[in-house]
Amino acid sequence: MGDGARVSVAVVDLGSGETVSHGGGEFVTASIVKVDILAALLLGAQDSGRELTGVERSYARAMIVRSDNDAASALWDAIGRAPGLNAANARFGLTRTTGGDGTLWGLTRTTAEDRLVLLRQVFGEESELSGPSRAYLRRLMERVVPDQAWGAPTVADPGTPCAVKNGWLPRDATGLWVVHTTGCVTVAGRTYLLSALSDGNKTKQRGVTLLEEAVITALS
Repeated sequence: MGDGARVSVAVVDLGSGETVSHGGGEFVTASIVKVDILAALLLGAQDSGRELTGVERSYARAMIVRSDNDAASALWDAIGRAPGLNAANARFGLTRTTGGDGTLWGLTRTTAEDRLVLLRQVFGEESELSGPSRAYLRRLMERVVPDQAWGAPTVADPGTPCAVKNGWLPRDATGLWVVHTTGCVTVAGRTYLLSALSDGNKTKQRGVTLLEEAVITALS
């Protein structure tokens, strides 16, 4: 099914801490970096003792809920681009995520394991982010528009909240797709953070199907 695509999956049971992973390596983030961007913005606001402005909140909602790229570019500039992202991620405990050059936030590089580190900052109790900051980011991830809520939510218990941020990007050089899913879901009554990253997909849909199969396997 993968047709030569590369896949890396990491899943952690938030209650027990038990982690399962398969595959490895670094991947271009595409839009999953938008969670990092908002986390960095919230951390900077905390450091300054202020709330997000109305404009920042408008951009944040568009960036996470609809994956709006213009909003992401505006907030990428606001956090100081890659240096700002890298500084915030270092405080969050990420060790293998590097911001993209210049305006190219989508070419940030990361690993499935680093995605779990970031998700712990959002969904765990021990975090550099305050309780209100974590709750705000979680709420936005739970409101992602339905046509972007593929991947992680497919394994969730019916009727339970699903928090998700996905990414997808056709690479100019190859025409092949980067497709990722990250999020927090409840499966059989337990809360899991999960990250499934892939590249080399012939189409976006092939990537989505591959990731959903990989996540199901990881949780079985």
